[in-house]
Amino acid sequence: MKRNAQGAIEYLFMLAAVLVLVLMAARVVLNGTKNLNEAISNYITQVRKQILEDL
Repeated sequence: MKRNAQGAIEYLFMLAAVLVLVLMAARVVLNGTKNLNEAISNYITQVRKQILEDL
């Protein structure tokens, strides 16, 4: 009985570790997407300004 409880606790710790890794990966991806979106928006704004100045 004690071995089964220890196995269950080890399983829960592994599951927690996997969830932490998944959350960290999701956060990195979301931050990267946000930064890329801001960079593209800034680039588009600069291109529009250049086009309007050249008219």
